[in-house]
Amino acid sequence: MKNKKWPRIVMYIILVSYALVTLYPFLWAVLASFKPYSEIVAGGLTLWPENPTLANFEHIFTKDPLFPRWIMNSFLIATLGTIVNVIFNTMAGYSLARLRFPGRNYLFLLILAVMMVPGQILLIPNYLIMRSLGILDTYSALIIPGAINFSYIFLMRQFFINFPREVEEAAQVDGLNRFQTFWRIVFPMARASVATQAVFVFLGFWNEFLKPLLYITSPEKYTLTLGLQSFQSQNATQWNYIMAASVVSIIPIIILYIMLNKYFMQGLRIGGDK
Repeated sequence: MKNKKWPRIVMYIILVSYALVTLYPFLWAVLASFKPYSEIVAGGLTLWPENPTLANFEHIFTKDPLFPRWIMNSFLIATLGTIVNVIFNTMAGYSLARLRFPGRNYLFLLILAVMMVPGQILLIPNYLIMRSLGILDTYSALIIPGAINFSYIFLMRQFFINFPREVEEAAQVDGLNRFQTFWRIVFPMARASVATQAVFVFLGFWNEFLKPLLYITSPEKYTLTLGLQSFQSQNATQWNYIMAASVVSIIPIIILYIMLNKYFMQGLRIGGDK
């Protein structure tokens, strides 16, 4: 019996060690945001600040007038992009799973094929299209090209294929049409998969760097990721300010995950069961 426990103990030791190695840089960055510049450049790998201060956060919000604007830009783009994605992806997935129309199977195969195309290939074609439409250097340039995501259309299709038809039939017996059945019955019951999708979509919009770099030119319209690069170039050696700005950039993601954690984990379990 003891011999059977040793492999598990060794596995736990390896996993815990890996977790600590992975977590250490993150903790250092968070705690360094509360350190004065002199402590950071003094060297060493000490985690806890000797003289903790909030001056770094005060500086980035008061001395750099564009930093709060960059946060609001990212929040607006990520929120609108997530809402549009969740609606369109879920409706498309439901249509592919439930509706019968000519070319449905070919459309699904096309979606699978497009999923294999790297997104970077579409950057230049999207740029040319948006230039023709005259929406470069606008928030629309970041939201419209990402209004749907084929991966999450596929995810929602797989969910609705296994969704019990009896629920929809009962709703139709009660007098609801297809549209009402989707919004009143099906969509609320799919909240676990929808929340899982929302977390990843929001994360994708929030962390996007290449698209803002290519499509946005006005500093006041920068997203936070692009603004951080600009901020770092202006404060190349001020690591205390850079760490504080980086920590601020991850706070919305942590809040979103905490809010949707229950549905997120349930959605992952459903995906695994499928």
